[in-house]
Amino acid sequence: MSTPELGLPMVVPAPDLPARVRIYEVGARDGLQNEKATVPTEVKAEFVRRLADSGLTTIEATSFVHPKWVPQLADAEQLFPLVSDLGRSSGVHLPVLVPNERGLDRALALGARHVALFASATESFAKANLNRTVDESLAMFEPVVSRAKADKVHVRSYISMCFGDPWEGPVLIHQVVRVCKALMDMGCDELSLGDTIGVATPGHVQTLLAELNEEGVPTSALGVHFHDTYGQALTNTLAALQHGVTTVDASAGGLGGCPYAKSATGNLATEDLVWMLQGLGIDTGVDLARLTATSVWMAERLGRPSPSRTVKALSHKE
Repeated sequence: MSTPELGLPMVVPAPDLPARVRIYEVGARDGLQNEKATVPTEVKAEFVRRLADSGLTTIEATSFVHPKWVPQLADAEQLFPLVSDLGRSSGVHLPVLVPNERGLDRALALGARHVALFASATESFAKANLNRTVDESLAMFEPVVSRAKADKVHVRSYISMCFGDPWEGPVLIHQVVRVCKALMDMGCDELSLGDTIGVATPGHVQTLLAELNEEGVPTSALGVHFHDTYGQALTNTLAALQHGVTTVDASAGGLGGCPYAKSATGNLATEDLVWMLQGLGIDTGVDLARLTATSVWMAERLGRPSPSRTVKALSHKE
């Protein structure tokens, strides 16, 4: 008998936590982008549909980055039309990553209504990922945000290296705050604070969030994106929830990494996050059994087991 059938996890709420959390599912984009073997477009589309069937309502579908830089997502024009009906029929948001105005043009041409940028808090990563300085990348984003907002498109921005950088080491909090404020001033609707190499700890998380609030960035505009390199992703997520954050990025099955930061390991697994939130009595709208089955299905197509501990526990056969 599986643990959910036994009524586990037992629901024991903790004080001062949100009643509901929006899971921003990144498995189909961030989770797959670092895969060396090409995943067929039809499999990606089925993955997105299965994720939606599990109750996830925000699913990042793909990236309109130049195919040379991320070959795995070179099929964005073919993939997005295969899943775009989910937005019309089921109210699922399907954000896509756009690196610049050309990427925005491609996304808008296919009817995308939610886009995401990819900024950096550090010069080293901005150079590695965007081939620009931080300020040059912000200047590149300005017309993208302006045009998207003029077309009433929702704009999110990821900020990577918010807690540590593999070349520069610790990242000063004021450095992160400066980039976040610039993006909010441009008109971004929300920001995702990225712990790209997984080095954050709870005190660091809460201090950064408090500093952002003091500088006028509201908690309601913030999401968190943790990697589990040192096993801290759930701990850091709980610290963010205690601060009032209600948007958490996660990747089904714990898929993912970063092609430009080799020390970045898998994202926080969506199943591990849902297990914790269910135990805390926090609503996500996600059916954990369906989500687990989806990650098992995807792991079979990738030819390796899921790194998610919850997937392993719930899919174990005696």
